[in-house]
Amino acid sequence: MKNLILPFALIISVFGFSQSNTNDKLEVSKEVRVESVDVVVTVDSAEELESTFKVDDIKGMFDLTKDNKSVSFKLVCNGDIMSSGEKSNMSYKVEGTMKDQEAFIKRVEAVRKAAIKFYQNKK
Repeated sequence: MKNLILPFALIISVFGFSQSNTNDKLEVSKEVRVESVDVVVTVDSAEELESTFKVDDIKGMFDLTKDNKSVSFKLVCNGDIMSSGEKSNMSYKVEGTMKDQEAFIKRVEAVRKAAIKFYQNKK
């Protein structure tokens, strides 16, 4: 039995110590890629919408990514508390790509105007 345990222990120790350490050869390359830019703005009133969100802010969003990547903008308008006890809300979403920036900004302007009308009609 001793003759079997000693060779077995030697084989295990040889395999354990003979494993190569590949961490020294590992190269790490860091690359940041933006695949899409998504912006979500949540407001509770027209005044908050007018003071916190300007359409010119959206133009800065296009500086974050290049090429023909996707961009989206979502505006969430919180409303009054419903009879169920939950807060009502309405959302507008605009999606596009980098190559149609002007059309995207026009749609965001339309969404902003519609949201302001939403709050004005509630009064």
